[in-house]
Amino acid sequence: MLVALGGGMVVEMVAVESGVVEEETRMNPVLMEEIVGLGSCILGDMVSRPNFGLNELDFVFSTLVVGAILNFVLMYILAPTSSSSIQTLPAIFANSPASHMFEPGPYSLLSRLGTFVYKGALFAAVGFAAGLVGTAISNGLIMMRKKMDPDFETPNKPPPTLLNAVTWAIQLGISSNLRTSVIVLRCLNNVLGGMSFVTLARLTGSQVVEGGKANAAAEDGR
Repeated sequence: MLVALGGGMVVEMVAVESGVVEEETRMNPVLMEEIVGLGSCILGDMVSRPNFGLNELDFVFSTLVVGAILNFVLMYILAPTSSSSIQTLPAIFANSPASHMFEPGPYSLLSRLGTFVYKGALFAAVGFAAGLVGTAISNGLIMMRKKMDPDFETPNKPPPTLLNAVTWAIQLGISSNLRTSVIVLRCLNNVLGGMSFVTLARLTGSQVVEGGKANAAAEDGR
């Protein structure tokens, strides 16, 4: 009986140790993505804005919060672990590439489009949820700052929470989905992602620059 108990304890300790090692191997890419990936995304975001985004720091801050949530979800929760490294798709996409639409293999065009649709829907759902939470957090922090300092004014109107979340869903479902399949270099991918989001946010109207304040700030900067 003692041998059985001892053997059980050893198995349990090994399982705990392997779980800790697996947790560390998952956290390292997450930290790297939060530092390098998010930094590259913010760089692309600011480069795409007039005056390097200095007149739109409220929008940049919103992108920073949403991007941090997105990176954590995509890299930590959705990334495959060593125990489930083989990715499987739903039955309707059983013949589609598991990784991305341009994955090498004898896949038909329809099968590759199936992967793009499935990954796009998954990314869009994550983008919408992260956009909803992140925008609510950033807008809430700005409102808290206004209550603490009544003289504080944001240069632009805060982005509408729901519209900004929809914009992030489109960004993740289409732009990020396609860029992840095509572009290998992660830093370049994130920079282009930040730049494309600014363009999309302008088109959807989720981030509208108030002309008077922006121009006045630009004149002051000169």
